[in-house]
Amino acid sequence: MVGLVSAIRVVGGGLHQFGFTVFFLPISQDLGISRAATSLAFSLSRAQGAIEAPLVGYLIDRYGPRPIIVTAVFLAGVGYILLSWVNSYTGFMVVYLGVICLAFIAGFVHSPMVVANSWFIRHRARAMTVVSAAVPIGGALISPLLAIGVASVGWRWAAFASGCIFLLVCLPLSFQLKRSPESMGLLPDGEMAPAKPERNSSADEATNNNAIADFTSRQSMKTWVFWLLVMSMTARVTCYSTATVHFIPLMVWKGLSEGAAASLLGAFALINLVAHFVLGWIADRVNKPKLLAACHLLPALSLPPLLSDSDY
Repeated sequence: MVGLVSAIRVVGGGLHQFGFTVFFLPISQDLGISRAATSLAFSLSRAQGAIEAPLVGYLIDRYGPRPIIVTAVFLAGVGYILLSWVNSYTGFMVVYLGVICLAFIAGFVHSPMVVANSWFIRHRARAMTVVSAAVPIGGALISPLLAIGVASVGWRWAAFASGCIFLLVCLPLSFQLKRSPESMGLLPDGEMAPAKPERNSSADEATNNNAIADFTSRQSMKTWVFWLLVMSMTARVTCYSTATVHFIPLMVWKGLSEGAAASLLGAFALINLVAHFVLGWIADRVNKPKLLAACHLLPALSLPPLLSDSDY
């Protein structure tokens, strides 16, 4: 199950999360819109995701992740095909916000994490690390190929091909997902469910310990730590998302060609991939709040040099 959602996220990460910056300049130039107007679509998609998240959580709890992922993959495929036909800023906003991003947040971000969380207890952190690492894998492997496609056949054909890949690759994978290990006669972490469950079994103890350690959402929201974490993550995602969506335009501004900037984007995604596993290993051995603070401080120090007009 983790392999299936990871494969789906590899495609989504390469064609959309990292891939959108590949489309940024061609769409701006072809539609005759400013970079600020193009950026607005991405900003609104993030706000849309925040509004959409509670509803997505409710639907996943009620129906499971598979219907959400199937619907999201279908909409992503159709959305990118429709994107290849847009000829106005209004059409671009409707397709990007109303179809592509509406699907992506629900099916490629929230639902895969629920799958990792549902199928594992003892190895949950490892499973979630694998799912998280799938996006930078897509950025490292697929986004540079997408840039080559845009340069060779134009952004419209590249968008059309992206939509077809979502439908032909991700849609069949999404139909194979199962809601939970219990639905297949299994226990979390791949263990076989006994015919007569024994009391105090290791799986039961893991489940009980996990339940005891968990806060309810209402209890969590009454703590200052929860809101401090929300604010810090909001600030981090704001900076990271802005830098990611403007990555190629920034590098072009610094003097690189679009092809070279796309190659650098792939290298950036590869470093991101390695960092997932390295930081996951470190986090099990050091104080996590201090590590989190360091992970916020280093990117903050890296942003001011981008304000410089000099090439480097």
